[in-house]
Parts: sequence; C-alpha cells; structure tokens
Amino acid sequence: MAQRVKLSTIAEALGLSTATVSLALRDSPLVAEVTRERIKEQARASGYIYNRRAASLRTSRSGIVGVCVHDVMNPFYGEILKAIEAELDRQRQTFILCNHYDQVAKQRSFVETMLQLGADGLIMSPAIGTPIEDLSLAEDNGMPLTLVAREMEGVEVPAFRGDDRFGMRLAVEHLLSRGHRRIAMVGGTDATSTGRDRAEGWRRALEDAGIEIHPQWRISGPRDRHSGFDATERFLAIAERPTAIVCFSDLVALGMMYGLARAGLRPGRDVAIVGYDDIDEAAIATPPLTTVSNGQSEVGRRAARALMARLRGEPAGGSELITPVLKVRQSSDFKCEE
Repeated sequence: MAQRVKLSTIAEALGLSTATVSLALRDSPLVAEVTRERIKEQARASGYIYNRRAASLRTSRSGIVGVCVHDVMNPFYGEILKAIEAELDRQRQTFILCNHYDQVAKQRSFVETMLQLGADGLIMSPAIGTPIEDLSLAEDNGMPLTLVAREMEGVEVPAFRGDDRFGMRLAVEHLLSRGHRRIAMVGGTDATSTGRDRAEGWRRALEDAGIEIHPQWRISGPRDRHSGFDATERFLAIAERPTAIVCFSDLVALGMMYGLARAGLRPGRDVAIVGYDDIDEAAIATPPLTTVSNGQSEVGRRAARALMARLRGEPAGGSELITPVLKVRQSSDFKCEE
C-alpha cells in the first residue's frame, strides 16, 4: 500500500517549513499568495489529501456545517441553500445536507449525527412540530445554530427570514388597487411561522380595507404544485367566487394556474393570481406570475455569516427580517369592475 503523502514531503520538495505549508493549505493570509499557489500545486501533484480528522484534533474544529431544510427540491429552499453554500465556500467550510420533509424524527437523527461527527454548527429550517429540546440538544453540546425561513418561539438563536406579513400585505394591496374585493388565500398552514404570518398579512390587509372575510376564502394546506392544482376544485366551488387569489408560494400559484386553465379560465384574464417567493420559474410562466420576492439569497447569506461569527466567538446579532418586494407581472392583469 502506498504511503500517505505528508506535509513534510511537500515542505522538503519546496524548501519550506511544514508550518508554512500547513498555513498555505488553509489559505492563511500569513503566506504570500504566490507561495500559497506554489504549495497547492505541489500538493496536487504529489496527491496530498488534507487530513480533516487530524486538523480537528489540533483546532477543535471539523470544518463541517450541517444544513437541514424541508425539501431542497422546492426552489425556495434551493435558492437559500445556494447562498449558504457560496458563503460557506468562502469560509472553507464543508456542509452536509439533510431534507427532513417535516419529519421530526429524521431531523433529530440528523442533529445527533452532526454531533457525533463533531460538526462545527448547524443551519436549520425547523420541521413542523420540532420540540425546543431538539434545538437545545445542539446548543447545549457546543454546536451553535441559526435558523432560516422558519422561527420557533422560546429558542434564543438568530433566525433569518422574509417579513411574511408585510410581503403578503403587498400582494393583497396590489389586488385591492385593481378593484378586487373578494380575494382568496390558498396554501400554507398555521403549524409554521411562515404560514401564520402570510395568512395574517392577508387577513389584516382585507380588514384594513373594510372587507368582511368569508371563511371559505381561506383554503389552507397546499404547499406545492400538485396540491395547488387540487385546490382549484375547492376554489371553483366557492359561492360568489373570489375574483382574485393570493397563494402561499409560487409553486401553489403555478399549480392553481394549471387548474384554472384546465377549468377553462384564463389566469390574468378571468382571475387575478399572485404567488410568493419569486422563484425563477415565475417570470417565464404562462402568463408570467406576479409574485413577492422574499429575499431567499439574502436569508441564506446572512444565516451563514451569523453562524460563522458565532464560531469565531463574535456577536452574531439577533434575528432579522428581510423586506420583500412585489414583482408585478401579467397574472394579476385582470381588473375587477364590480
């Protein structure tokens, strides 16, 4: 069996100290950039593999961060993850990903695994029903965490998400400005902070406009395309059907647009519809989807930076709300003349 290439082998080949080689391979600014590149090239040529376990014993850091979200197949979480990855790359951190699918036991198992691996920290969007004890498990064992997209009461850790009440109010006020008085909200659940806040933004905007809200206007539950498509039947069955819809997410809105079209209605012409999150697909949908940009990239970036600050022993600051922006497109063109 071939022997493992050591730091000393690289150092001898270049006439440098092992300390210099070690610093260069960790991108230390104490080593000149030209020298760092020489050392890295020699390491690649000789087949050197960084021994993370040995390094963690020396520094008490593994260079690993756990990231746990609902489902990365949802573009909303995909955009958050992309920003987290970019920020961690800059900090030379490796991340391990878990999709919990709102399964508390799966999430708990991931937290335990990260503790067993000696992960430095954890970034999470907590599963529905997560007990405080599961988050305390990480913090109490020296694995700091930050939250994204969702927050939990009673947990004193930084949380980063869009201002969902304000964002949904933007969506409703846009439809009110186009003459709509019967506006339904489809999707989301009160079991998450995101669902509660978006529903509250819808409710308060209508109440402030002096509009009585009918219970059947609130169709809770759907969070993806298929469930949005299925919810179309319930929407169409409403007596004195609403002329406009705000959706919990773009995925729900896209599903509903398919359902409305299947029923012979033209989104943007016969019914106004607004999504939420401004995923890439929204701009190229037919018709292009009016939506609320919720700052997913900024959420991921700030959460990763806050975690790295905590790992350095610096103040990470408190929770932050990112201010959403309304993106008006053709799906909300329909004006109500009633």
